[in-house]
Amino acid sequence: MGFRLITLSLLSLFFQALLLSLFQARAAEFYNVGDIRERKSILSNGCNLFKGTWVVDPSYTLYNYSSCPFIDPEFDCQKYGRPDKEYLKYAWKPESCSLPRWDGAAFLNNWRGKKILFVGDSLSLNMWESLTCMIHESVPNTKTSFSRKSSTVIFQDYGVSIRLQRSPYLVDIIKEKVGRVLDLDSIKDGNAWNGNDVLIFNSWHWWTHVGPAQQGWDYIRDGPNLVRNMNRLEAYQKGMSTWGKWVDQNVDPTKTKVFFQGISPTHLMGKNWNEPGSTCKGQNVPLPGSTYPAGLPPETNVLNSVLKNMETPVYLLDITLLSQLRKDAHPSAYSGDHPGNDCSHWCLPGLPDTWNLLLYTALTTSRTYSLAIHGTLTTHFYIQ
Repeated sequence: MGFRLITLSLLSLFFQALLLSLFQARAAEFYNVGDIRERKSILSNGCNLFKGTWVVDPSYTLYNYSSCPFIDPEFDCQKYGRPDKEYLKYAWKPESCSLPRWDGAAFLNNWRGKKILFVGDSLSLNMWESLTCMIHESVPNTKTSFSRKSSTVIFQDYGVSIRLQRSPYLVDIIKEKVGRVLDLDSIKDGNAWNGNDVLIFNSWHWWTHVGPAQQGWDYIRDGPNLVRNMNRLEAYQKGMSTWGKWVDQNVDPTKTKVFFQGISPTHLMGKNWNEPGSTCKGQNVPLPGSTYPAGLPPETNVLNSVLKNMETPVYLLDITLLSQLRKDAHPSAYSGDHPGNDCSHWCLPGLPDTWNLLLYTALTTSRTYSLAIHGTLTTHFYIQ
């Protein structure tokens, strides 16, 4: 009897080891969307989806601005007079692989009956509108409900809800006797984040705003301290750490997949790409190659340090570099809602469509294969 038990135990260990090796081999074929512990983005024989170049693709764009009912005026560059169209014809080409072809009907079928929530600022709005336009173009005759007030699109034939919640800091702004207080330790909006199948968070853009009218708060509460201002990178680190704790305490990764949209760059200072004195205005081609002269901004390091210390797998859509190369893709003077020169947001159609294609790639991969998270193999299959 004892010999039989030992034999069964050895066989069990053998099959566990074999299964693990198969998972490792399969995972190695794909880019590790979540590996940000050492900022390495290549598994053996794999592909870094976020390192590559922009190439001309005559088949682009993925939709027409005039046929999408979800685009806000601030992103609708063609409608508001942008004369050039070359910026619409660029596709992202990773160095050693190709992105899958977008299939909106397949996306809806894969996520039938599910809820997808974007949480963040106007760059989340940019990405949310892009995704809904991409899907609408693929299934133009499907029954759809749209509420601009609640920022919700439901593709009713599939039961797929795609919603946006505005929360530019992710942590709370609380009204107190002294005024509006940005509390770096408080998240009360989180109840609205529960119950979703995919969460795509984003925050940085508003942390750079200065002055009560622009930033939306009068004081910062940092633990027991109430201050007028503080180093914004330090504040961002503390606020994102609070968000990370919320995710760890409230998200079940076997039921909900969590993404962070990554840091979206601006193009206000041409010296950053070796064109001193210029901005995004008048730019009509991307930067060539796969490097940005100024390098990555420091906020990317802050975000990475938060993500690597989390217990819950969070998939970083590392859009910063590929977006830095797109000095041509902003509304600049052709926004229907932002007077002046908008070098922060992005035209639609345009760059956010690539962000969503990368999201689509990550969701498709993670539904089929195990992925390495934070350098450790995980065999979870998310949201079957």
